[in-house]
Amino acid sequence: MRRIDSSTPDLPLFDVARTRDIEARALTGLPTHALMRRAGEAVARLALAVAPHARTIRVVAGTGNNGGDGLDAAIRLQQAGKHVEVMLLGEPQADDAIDALARARDAGVPVHADAGTPPGDRDLAIDALRGIGASRAPEGALRTAIELLNALPCPVLAIDLPSGLSADTGQPLGMAVRATHTLSLLTLKPGLFTATGRDHAGSVWFDDLGVDAAADEPIAWLGGSQTSLAAPRRHAQHKGSFGDVAVIGGAHGMTGAAVLASRAALAAGAGRVFVEMLDPAAPALDAGRPELMLRPGWSHRVDRETLAASTVVCGCGGGDAVRAVLPALLGSCVRLVLDADALNAIAADAALQHQLTARAARRQATVLTPHPLEAARLLGCSVAEVQADRLAAGRRLADQFGCVVVLKGSGSVIASPGRTPHVNASGNASLATAGTGDVLAGWLGAEWAQSQAADPLKAVWQAAVRAVWWHGAAAEAAGAPVLRAADLIERMAHR
Repeated sequence: MRRIDSSTPDLPLFDVARTRDIEARALTGLPTHALMRRAGEAVARLALAVAPHARTIRVVAGTGNNGGDGLDAAIRLQQAGKHVEVMLLGEPQADDAIDALARARDAGVPVHADAGTPPGDRDLAIDALRGIGASRAPEGALRTAIELLNALPCPVLAIDLPSGLSADTGQPLGMAVRATHTLSLLTLKPGLFTATGRDHAGSVWFDDLGVDAAADEPIAWLGGSQTSLAAPRRHAQHKGSFGDVAVIGGAHGMTGAAVLASRAALAAGAGRVFVEMLDPAAPALDAGRPELMLRPGWSHRVDRETLAASTVVCGCGGGDAVRAVLPALLGSCVRLVLDADALNAIAADAALQHQLTARAARRQATVLTPHPLEAARLLGCSVAEVQADRLAAGRRLADQFGCVVVLKGSGSVIASPGRTPHVNASGNASLATAGTGDVLAGWLGAEWAQSQAADPLKAVWQAAVRAVWWHGAAAEAAGAPVLRAADLIERMAHR
């Protein structure tokens, strides 16, 4: 068993269908009821670890195998000296759960249909209602049980998945348990790590129950901390060794966005950073970072070779003015990061969309970094549809435009055509402030500019995964409820 956090090496994520296949295969090689008993043992061990001083442990159990896991855990917790009460919503339907209930009754575990003694704030409740079996909104007694769990003053440990949460998408099916801890069994599910999953799951733990799923193809990968860093800098290298980044944005009233992206690129180690402000009245110097080279009209003045050799980050605070520079950039840039208003301009213009999709055939790599609203505009759908299945939305964008896509949000999704998506494991809500997306775009551009990977597609993928993870990890390290974008750059630079 292990706790899953932002430093965890990359781990596979499996949806419900693939998890059921892995479970069915595992059951063929094990004695009857063995897998459920392993699950019960794992739940009991974690319960004792996270609530060692709990006197009362309430198990709220459903009629399926998730309830059976809870019943088996109840037996073990009673044997460990805890006062255990089981609130059972009905007679079990599955063979393993029927066996677990019989053993619980034989062991003298109190099993009732009502709530029983209310636990105190130092006690523990175990959510064994639904697990991955949820397919519709909870009703009746199930809904009441979820409401009861959410109203308790004590910590809640969810078995496999907070009941009512979609294992595949991280969205509640009407309503879902808000757990303090979740023990994911057999496989890790993507819904625990994206959309609202992290808010419902609390701390996530994982036990594979002794089943090896290494040969199975995951629906996504979780992590980011192990992505290859740029090669160590040698003494004889110079600024030309670390690539040029050009940031194009900063229309009237929004120059701060371009400044943030540029400063992030500088802090990330780009050899030179050029800034093309789209506001003609913008200052010619960033007094806070005079190392930045502000060059009005840079993209119109440089030759095609220079444009092709630079990593261009376009759109940060670009406003309507960014539309005029996009055709040349889409046609000539070999490495292009498109953010914010550049994405909005493309979403509203079929000709720009055609230019964007044509880039992949010319081996010109592109990264799109939309938040959910920008993604919805590009896909021609609603934000709710994007958030309803973030992995699917990320894949659709990547396939539609032939790009690497960073769909930002809780559990940012990185997707690319022909590659298994990646769900970022780092970050928290302190990033929900203006300008942090601009910081990410600039940092990503600099990571990409410095890449030594021989394969350009590998280079852009690694840069995206690494930048997103580092961005989130810096926010975690800051330990603040709110993190201003300029402060985030310094956190990222000095972690």
